[in-house]
Amino acid sequence: MYRYISSSLAGLVLAVSPVQSQQVEISLELPVVETAQYYRPYVAVWVEDEDQQSVRLLEIWRKEPDWLKDIRRFWRKIGRSEAELVDGRTGATRTPGRYQLSWNGLDDAGQPVPDGQYTILVEASREQGGRSLQRQTIQWGGGPQQYTQEAMSELGELKITLN
Repeated sequence: MYRYISSSLAGLVLAVSPVQSQQVEISLELPVVETAQYYRPYVAVWVEDEDQQSVRLLEIWRKEPDWLKDIRRFWRKIGRSEAELVDGRTGATRTPGRYQLSWNGLDDAGQPVPDGQYTILVEASREQGGRSLQRQTIQWGGGPQQYTQEAMSELGELKITLN
């Protein structure tokens, strides 16, 4: 009886392992903005599927919840309808610098996403500043990939690597 249970568990582990073998590494930069009054930007990072539906909220950096609507695409897709999810992923705003994030292919419910095309979105908005949205389409399940996006007014260079 124990032998049967162990071999069943081994099969279960093998069935889950491929999801864990792929990883998306995201390197995003918040640039130094020369201005008289500088406020740290609110930043949202999430993943959408081919139908432009959010599958995973990776990070949201904010101070006051009242200003989330200024991260426009994020607000329309996730922010106004998923308050508990947003609260669970919220962190403090960040100073200028480079930050590393990752995505392991799980959706917000912790389930593996199927192979296919997904878009990584990074959106930043700053009080008395501008708004920037960077997006990069990747092929989940399609092997190693590497992308670089040029800097924008509120976001520096964005690098995305799928291992």
